[in-house]
Order: sequence, then structure tokens, then C-alpha cells
Amino acid sequence: QVQLAESGGGLVQTGDSLRLSCAASGGTFSSYVVGWFRQAPGKVREFVAAINWSGDKSYYADSVKGQFTISRDNAENTVTLLINSLKPEDTAVYYCAAVWAIAAPTSPPPLHDYEYTYWGQGTQVTVSS
Repeated sequence: QVQLAESGGGLVQTGDSLRLSCAASGGTFSSYVVGWFRQAPGKVREFVAAINWSGDKSYYADSVKGQFTISRDNAENTVTLLINSLKPEDTAVYYCAAVWAIAAPTSPPPLHDYEYTYWGQGTQVTVSS
């Protein structure tokens, strides 16, 4: 069983960049597909990006393509979400989630929150205009 912890959120201004980290412990991290989701106030949680177990395949929601970059370092048990050109509409709680790779679809990877087994507590990103 893997435990996840997000970090890197904060209050930023429009146009800034942020690097969110998801640190994993308690499992063989390279066995998991990892996704990032976000939930804005009053809205449902939405998928933003996912990365396969080896890190050579990534997938993005259309709304964040070109703005978000997901990567992973299995040696460090971390997945990073780089967010560039932040906008007020990016304000949300950002969550990372993991699912055992063998149990997950690959093309595309899991896109829905119910497909993921393990979740972090989330990190708040607030973008001021």
C-alpha cells in the first residue's frame, strides 16, 4: 500500500509558475500509474494529467495541454506537476492519486477519480489576478 503526500501549493499571481510534488512512501512506487486531479470551489474534481509507471508516457486533459507538465522520478519516489502561466481559473486543490499499473488501462491511462486507489490530502493553489 502506498501513501501519497502533495506539496508545493501556495498563493501566486497570474502568470507565475508552480511545481507541485507528490511524494510516495510505503510501496514500490514504480508499480503505480500516478495522476493529478484538481477541485475548484463548487466544482467536481477533474482530471488534469497522468503518467505511466516508467515515466515515458504522459496524458493531459485538453484544458491544460501546453501549460502543465507531469514527470516522475522513481528513484526519488516523486511525481512532479509543473504548472506554467497560472491563471485565476487554475485555483483549486490539487490531488495526486495512484493505481497499481497492472490493474490500470494504458491508452489512455485512468482518467476518472474512481479508477484510482490511493490519494493524497491535496495542496491548495490560489492564483490572484
